[in-house]
Parts: sequence; C-alpha cells; structure tokens
Amino acid sequence: MGVEIERKFLLKGDRWRSLGHPVRYCQGYLNRSKERTVRVRMEGEKGYLAIKGISRGVKRIEYEYEIPEADCRAMLNGLVEKPVIEKNRTRIEYKGMVFEIDEFFGENQGLIIAEVELESEDQTIELPDWIGREVTHDPRYYNSNLVLYPYTKWSQK
Repeated sequence: MGVEIERKFLLKGDRWRSLGHPVRYCQGYLNRSKERTVRVRMEGEKGYLAIKGISRGVKRIEYEYEIPEADCRAMLNGLVEKPVIEKNRTRIEYKGMVFEIDEFFGENQGLIIAEVELESEDQTIELPDWIGREVTHDPRYYNSNLVLYPYTKWSQK
C-alpha cells in the first residue's frame, strides 16, 4: 500500500524561480468524493492515474500508475470534471528535501503552492526562506477542491 505524507505552504517572493526548471502538468478528476479521489495527469508527455484516500492529518493512502499518453489525453478531454487543473511544477532540492512548487494557470491563476513529501508525520524539516504560511490543513488548497472552487473565485485569500 502506498502512503503519501505531505505538507503544503504558500510562498514568499520569487527567489525560488531561479532554483529549478518548470514542467507542465495538466490534470483532472474522475472522482472527488471525500473518501477518495481518482485523478489523471499529464506530466510533460507522460500520463498517470492516481487513486488517493481520505486525508488523516498530513497522511493518506496513495496509488499511482503510468498509463498510455493517448489514454490519458482522452480522459482529460472527455471524462474529467472541468475545469482541468493546469500548472507548472518546479522541483527544488533543499537540505535533503524536495520541494515541489506548483504555479497554477487558468481558473486558478495566481495561486502558487509548495509541497514537501515526508517519510513520517513527525519528521522535522528545515524550511527555505522563500516558504511562507503553512496551508496543509486548509482544504481549499487541495488540487481536487480547486476544480469546484477555483482560486480566482475565492473572496478571501
């Protein structure tokens, strides 16, 4: 069984931009229930299917599989809920950790989030100076919720 343990943060400033190279992501949801999400994603030219369980703190069950590019594109075009999530992801290594910076476009233009995956829930991490407020426990920042409640529609950010 796969398990995902991650924390999410907003960013301060733009200094992070010079620390990595962005890759284009396009993803959509086949299921966004509270108990589970089923997502398809194009990461560059590769397709993936992911099934994630309910979040319990910073931890949840996760399975991810590579799928044929054509199948992924067909699902994104015809089966997923709209709007499709469009973003650039930049991976940045910092003191033994990999921070994944997601800069959103389209209906979520203006939102930039950093995620870091952990090995345990109580793992101590040192944060770079470009990391801002933690939003791990705010469900508005879940990618699956950004479909129904896009960032550009939030009244308080």
